[in-house]
Amino acid sequence: MKIAPLQKALDRANHRTVIVHTGQHYDDRMSASFFRDLEIREPDFHLGVGSATHAVQTARVMEAFEPILLSTRPDWVLVPGDVNSTLACALVCVKLKEQTGVRLAHLEAGLRSNDWRMPEEVNRVLTDRCSDLLLIPSWDAVKNLEAEGIDGSRVVFIGNVMIDTLLDRLPMARNLSAATGMGLKSGEFVMATLHRPSNVDDRDMLEICLGGLATIAAERRVVLPLHPRTRRQVESFGLSALLQPLIVTEPCSYIEMLSLVDAAAVVVTDSGGVQEETTALGVPCVTLREQTERPVTVTEGTNRLAPWPLTVQGIVETYRAAAATGRAGVGQKSPDGWDGRAAERAVQALERL
Repeated sequence: MKIAPLQKALDRANHRTVIVHTGQHYDDRMSASFFRDLEIREPDFHLGVGSATHAVQTARVMEAFEPILLSTRPDWVLVPGDVNSTLACALVCVKLKEQTGVRLAHLEAGLRSNDWRMPEEVNRVLTDRCSDLLLIPSWDAVKNLEAEGIDGSRVVFIGNVMIDTLLDRLPMARNLSAATGMGLKSGEFVMATLHRPSNVDDRDMLEICLGGLATIAAERRVVLPLHPRTRRQVESFGLSALLQPLIVTEPCSYIEMLSLVDAAAVVVTDSGGVQEETTALGVPCVTLREQTERPVTVTEGTNRLAPWPLTVQGIVETYRAAAATGRAGVGQKSPDGWDGRAAERAVQALERL
């Protein structure tokens, strides 16, 4: 969702691009389908690193990416977000900078949860430290980077490229009408996602999250596309009974997911990107996390954090409060720069440098 608008904007500006797919996300419904749905061309390189521990996965990406960087020698390497692949490629770039002259740009720079228990927070902070250009999605990132001593001349506000993709694909998602295909009426169901390790790798936390969703399901239908990691943990912890009140599906493609989120009365999630998408769509969102690196979705958008530590009662009460607010229109809650032109601004920033 982050590279699709950038690839197209770079193509329109007649820049040559090389796409490297690390293979950190490899399931068809969670990777290949996104390339099809978003009309991203076939990657030039597939690293195929697959699933592993954080250390092993990061090391595999570094080992596989280094020869690609040495052979292609691009002017810029652009890394999006905060996954292990982001940090791995950033480290290769900064270590080979003198040898290759490559410069590093970080897309979605400056976001902070201030929770170093999250692997993503480590990835975000270290990638920003390595980067020559920090492309920030919201103005709160400026203060975060200033506090860490990042030179402001390296920071450029572009807005949120995820919203470029959302606005571009929203007509297609609405035409799909995934909710109708599941026998659901628009605005009358809850959409849920659950995958973050802190929620699903601990039995007590997973039981609370699923218990909250099961309780909500007594009031309103709940759709839960089950992430492979979550499915494994539900089975290993013996919590399958808590799935029975829910409409459990396989992981969704991007267009399916957007169609369901857009039609939902409320979304309950632990995903970072979904917090942004619901704000852009005007859909009330409940986030099952202690902090969010996207506070603008709370201060300016439709998002609210469930009380911490999580309890079934806290999840349900926060859901009810969110449902009572009702939906806003698309764009009514969108922060500055969430206008569908972030990729254009990113290309202009790269060109200026």
